[in-house]
Amino acid sequence: MAGTVAGYSRNGVFASNTEASKPFAAVLPSAPQRFTGHNDMSKLHERLGALTPARLKGVRRGIEKESLRAQPDGTLALTPHPAALGSALTHPHITTDFSESQLELITGVHTDVEACLAELTQVHQFTYRVLHEAGDERLWVSSMPCGLPADETIPIGRYGASNVGRAKSVYRMGLSHRYGRRMQTISGIHYNWSLPEVSSEQYFALIRNFRRHAFLLLYLFGASPALCSSFVAGRPHELQPLGEGSMHMPHGTSLRMGRLGYQSEAQASLAVSYNSLDGYGASLQDALTRPWPAYEAIGIRNPGGDYNQLATSLLQIENEFYGTIRPKRVIYPGERPLHALRERGVEYVEVRLMDLDPFEPIGIAAPTMRFLDVFLLHCLLADSPPDTREEIAELAHNQHLTAARGREPGLKLQRGGRDVALTEWGAELLEQFGPIAAALDAAHGGTRHAEAVRAAEKGLADPATLPSARVLEAMARAHDNSFISFVRAQSERTRTELLALPFSAEERANFERMTQSSIDAQKEIEANDSMPFEIYREQYVSPARLGFKNHWAEMPPLAVSQPAAW
Repeated sequence: MAGTVAGYSRNGVFASNTEASKPFAAVLPSAPQRFTGHNDMSKLHERLGALTPARLKGVRRGIEKESLRAQPDGTLALTPHPAALGSALTHPHITTDFSESQLELITGVHTDVEACLAELTQVHQFTYRVLHEAGDERLWVSSMPCGLPADETIPIGRYGASNVGRAKSVYRMGLSHRYGRRMQTISGIHYNWSLPEVSSEQYFALIRNFRRHAFLLLYLFGASPALCSSFVAGRPHELQPLGEGSMHMPHGTSLRMGRLGYQSEAQASLAVSYNSLDGYGASLQDALTRPWPAYEAIGIRNPGGDYNQLATSLLQIENEFYGTIRPKRVIYPGERPLHALRERGVEYVEVRLMDLDPFEPIGIAAPTMRFLDVFLLHCLLADSPPDTREEIAELAHNQHLTAARGREPGLKLQRGGRDVALTEWGAELLEQFGPIAAALDAAHGGTRHAEAVRAAEKGLADPATLPSARVLEAMARAHDNSFISFVRAQSERTRTELLALPFSAEERANFERMTQSSIDAQKEIEANDSMPFEIYREQYVSPARLGFKNHWAEMPPLAVSQPAAW
């Protein structure tokens, strides 16, 4: 939701939206395609064949990883963002998400999976050393939060006195009024992905297929089948009690992505279409400009003059829209994300449904990343029919069902108005992934993509091997079915492991330089601010900033030194 964009430079390093006339672009489905049969692989093979090994090696990815800071007893750390980690407003690799207690660790852009993981590991090493030297805090390794205090006690992220810093905090205050703070403490991994010379139309085709097939990722990699009962205190739910202070769904995969996770009754009224950039933009603009009575009742400011939210529309800003995947474009300082998309097209996609893997020290493993690469390439290469309101409703049903009951034997999802077994649909997809994995392995050498697909086949055949099942098994075996006890132990194990890794004085000095540079950059932004905040806020949320360049020019520019990300 907040922070710098992983790997995607504001200098255009990641520009992947050249509307190219290359052979690959020519054979991709550039407009919505109708299904010609779920097992028809001929077009897939043709499109895959147009991707040279060099193009396949051009896949780029970056990671954003959110984690709560927790105390040794498994409760939320209520301390400010550590000064030794730098400015959360301007640091390129370490920021905060919703809460002051919710770190977001960010990699640069990588064409190599191992290099991406190595950088994420380094960021973790520095972060853990800072936390260790300051006390006993550690990163909470589960997507579902640790023991939480009363909602109003959960601290909102603070970003200093500049207009952009204040706006980021006011936006979070708006989220707390609209949805409550507990929901915002859920953490996950965002996987940013691009392939050069892919058009906006083709990225939207990828997105439509991703949404159709996202159930498979929830099933295979969901790792949040249980939670601390403090998270659902006072809320209706269908969870079953487990150990002391713990609730779960016996066949759940990802409660984070289910009805208890990122959900909004107001946003449920949105049926956002992904058939084109124009249609997507129109849907989003409607939500950004439509007055919403419940939010109008909250008001922009409270009687004391403090800000409650940035706007009273259905969405304050674009980032408030929840989704499993987003089309993205690096933005200029002060620019609205929707304007950037409309003006310059889709640059990459942000995959948002991945849970933290509590069995992996940095939350994600190389085989998972390789499977994601295969999955996303399949989404890009396969026919992608236009979505409809009926299908959008089906996809929401499938997501909630898989999140809550994905490992249930015989579970059926909906596809085109008909029931289909999750395992049957998943097996169809994995069969189609085989040639894509083989092509990636031929380009990179080895068999690691094929091995990732084989591991998924094993998970489909034996749900006990899945992360969600392993979490419940470990809770039962060693922690008396206690969620807090299990995650606390995993968090301590991870802390010990990462602190034990070699970390050179040169690496430490490099991070300390980034810390100081970020602090200096925040001070510069604050020193250069001259616009009253209310004028800044009004101009930033103005509908005129959502349009194309001719509308953009009508508005006076905002401070060019500010960070672009929220």
